[in-house]
Amino acid sequence: MRKILTLVVAVTILTAAYAVTFGLPTPVAAMIGVSPESTSKAAPSAGGGGQGAGAARGPGGGAGRATTVVTTALTLQPYESTLNAIGTATALRSIDVASNASGTVTEADFTANRTVAAGDVLLRLDARTQALNLEIAQANLKQASDTVTRYERIRTSANATVTEVTLSEARVQQSLAEAAVGLAQVALDDRTIRAPIAGQLGLSNVEVGSLLTANTVISTIDQSNILVVEFELPERAIGLLKKAKTVSVGTASFRGRVFEGDIVSFDSRIDSVTRSVTVKAQVANPDNLLWPGMTFAVRLTQESEPMAALPSTAIAWSRSGSNVWVDADGVAKAVPVTILFRRDDTVWVDAKIDVGTMVVTEGAQKLREGARITTPGAKRPDGAQKPDGAAKAPGQPAKQDASK
Repeated sequence: MRKILTLVVAVTILTAAYAVTFGLPTPVAAMIGVSPESTSKAAPSAGGGGQGAGAARGPGGGAGRATTVVTTALTLQPYESTLNAIGTATALRSIDVASNASGTVTEADFTANRTVAAGDVLLRLDARTQALNLEIAQANLKQASDTVTRYERIRTSANATVTEVTLSEARVQQSLAEAAVGLAQVALDDRTIRAPIAGQLGLSNVEVGSLLTANTVISTIDQSNILVVEFELPERAIGLLKKAKTVSVGTASFRGRVFEGDIVSFDSRIDSVTRSVTVKAQVANPDNLLWPGMTFAVRLTQESEPMAALPSTAIAWSRSGSNVWVDADGVAKAVPVTILFRRDDTVWVDAKIDVGTMVVTEGAQKLREGARITTPGAKRPDGAQKPDGAAKAPGQPAKQDASK
C-alpha cells in the first residue's frame, strides 16, 4: 500500500511540475475547463521577463512563448586563399664560360663577383701560331686576287691568251683563299675568350701560365638582376594558378622583408609521384641583394569575390545536410546551405539568403520549423537594438522595474 501511495504522489508532483512549466495540453485544459494560457503564465522564467530557454513547445512553436536566441546579420566577405611553398632561386640567365681551344693562358682577368659586360675580354691564350696562319692566308688571298685582276685586264684587251676557263679557275682560287682567311681569323679569335653575357663572375682557378684543353669550364656568369624562383604547389592549387598573378617571397637572410614576384609560367601536367605542379616566378633584384641558389618561403594569396559569411555556430546539421535558421518575422525558418570554406570561427556558405537577413547563431539546437523566436537586445543591420518590450510573448505584460 505504501508503494502505491508513493507512486501516486510522485506522478502527481511530476504532472503539476509539467503543468507549471509547460502549461496544460489543450485537450486536458478543455476537459477541466482551464485556459492553457492561464497555466503558461505561471511558468518560471530562465532568462527574465518570462522568456526562458525552456519555452513551451506546442504546435506552432509553443503555447504562447517564444524561444530566446541570438542572431547575427548575414554579410558578404571575400575569402582569402593562401598557399605556402618552399622555392629555390636561379639567375635569369646563367652561363658556364668555357674554352673553345687548347693552349697556354697568357692573360687572365677573373675577379670573383666582378660585374662584366657582354664582350669583355676574360682570358687570352697563346695565339702566335694562329696569327702566322692568318698572315699566310692573307698573302695567298692577295696573290689570288692579283691573278684574277690581271686575267680580267688581259681579257678586256681582246687578247686570246687567257681563255674564259682560265679566268674562271682563277676566280675559284680567289674564293678559296678568302675562305682560308676566314678560317684563320676564327682560329685566332678563339684564342681570346670574352664574356657572352653581362652579369657577375664566379670563382675561377685559371691563372696566367695554366694549360687549358678545349671545352674546359673556366668560370660562370650569372645575370641576377632578375631571379627565377621555382617552387611546387599541390594539385588543389590549379584553380588558383589561373587567377593569381603575383607571389610574395621571403628569405632567412633578410628577415622581415618581403619581396614581390610575378608568376611567369607553370607546368602543364601534375607530377605523378609528388602530385604537385611546378611554378616559376620572377623576382626583381636590381640591387643584387638576393643571390642565385637562395631558399625562399613563397606565399601565394588570392582573394575571391564577396561571399555569404557567418559565424560557424550558425551551422546546424540534420539528415538532409547542413542548414541555418533565419528569423522570418519572429518565426524560425530552416534554410539549407553548402559550406564552401571554413577559417577559424567563420564559414563561407552558398545559400539563398539575402544580405542582412538575421541568422540564428546561438540557440539553434532548441528550434524546429515554425517555432516562434525572440532576440532581445540583438543588433540589427542598422545598429539599432530591439527593445526589451518586443521580447515578451503575446498576452504577457512587459517586465516592470522592481524598484517601482
